[in-house]
Amino acid sequence: MELFLLAALVVIAAWILKARDQRRRVALLGGYLAKYQIEKHMQTLTQGYLRALGADDPQRSEPIWNMLRSIEQELCSQFKRFAADFSRAEEADTRVSKLPIYIPFAARLFPNYCFDMRQALAIHARGIAQAVEGSEHASPKETAFTMSAELFLMQHTCHWFCKSKTVASARMLARHKTPYAQLVASVAPSTRAAYCALVAAG
Repeated sequence: MELFLLAALVVIAAWILKARDQRRRVALLGGYLAKYQIEKHMQTLTQGYLRALGADDPQRSEPIWNMLRSIEQELCSQFKRFAADFSRAEEADTRVSKLPIYIPFAARLFPNYCFDMRQALAIHARGIAQAVEGSEHASPKETAFTMSAELFLMQHTCHWFCKSKTVASARMLARHKTPYAQLVASVAPSTRAAYCALVAAG
């Protein structure tokens, strides 16, 4: 009975620590994101891509693609500034555990099994910028595919920072029907190489 009670107390304590740490991380990331319209632009692009790709007549889709180009450029500009802002956060606050599930104090106890969110956002900023810059030499469909992959992987990283890798992957699968491995495989080779090197198990 005493062992059961002790185990229950440990579980409760871990849950409290988890909730507190996740609230802190959500507040930290949200505080930086609040200055920008990144999430709004992501939603507009995602919906716009579907509309443009679903249009049978090129004359109907062309105005949509033109509108999306300006939104891509604005999102790219805002994300660069956001990543630069976040780079000034304290290193101790930006560590992300590479472990698949949440473990209290893992970011402080196992620094070799962590990656730096500041570096991850810098990688995503470069990936998004390259996708926008490369749109001049790619078809609208190819740009839409690459941009979507870059944005969804960035979103996965943000969920990973706030929760855990397992939760982030589950959300990506539920919202976008895309497994994590497929998402990583779909981004530009330069993004994939830098990202995998950063988040690889220690």
